[in-house]
Amino acid sequence: MIHLRYGNTNTFYIKGSRGSILVDTDFAGTLQGFYRAIKMNNIKVVDIDYVLATHYHPDHMGLISELMAQGVKLLLIDIQQGSVHYSDNIFARDPRLDYTPIDETRAEVISCADSRSFLAELGINGEIVSTPSHSEDSISLVLDEGICLAGDLEPMEYLGAYDENIPLKQDWELILSKHPKRICYAHANEKKFEEE
Repeated sequence: MIHLRYGNTNTFYIKGSRGSILVDTDFAGTLQGFYRAIKMNNIKVVDIDYVLATHYHPDHMGLISELMAQGVKLLLIDIQQGSVHYSDNIFARDPRLDYTPIDETRAEVISCADSRSFLAELGINGEIVSTPSHSEDSISLVLDEGICLAGDLEPMEYLGAYDENIPLKQDWELILSKHPKRICYAHANEKKFEEE
């Protein structure tokens, strides 16, 4: 896994033995920074098979339509279908962004239940789980090697401040049941668990 940072959102490139996936992009208008980041890591756009957003807030999906125009396929989780255009009006306020809305009819749509077999086809061992406490379309990618890409999920250290937030507790119970060794957030610092 390669960590790419070219704006305010951590994005991750995962290369399997038969395919690859980019998890999250930054805000619209950051394409040149994205190009610099992938070049520094010897990645080309043609090396990216799929792009997956942990959710459809503007700082996580701003480059998806531009990447799709260059041949990258959108991996859309079925629970995200109603949220794909959440950020369109936000981007439309700034015509300098020249934002093109995502054409979700060209996406490959799968369920979380089907994610393990889909990822296995790329040679990636893991699964995608619904973690809706941040937004109803939020998902996390949990790799069998012990890495969890959690997007904007509120860090587990803050659980005590959210005593009544049952959905957040349920999200963390689900993730912790997968025994992660590292939690990679979109904005917060990475969390590593002590080896037992």
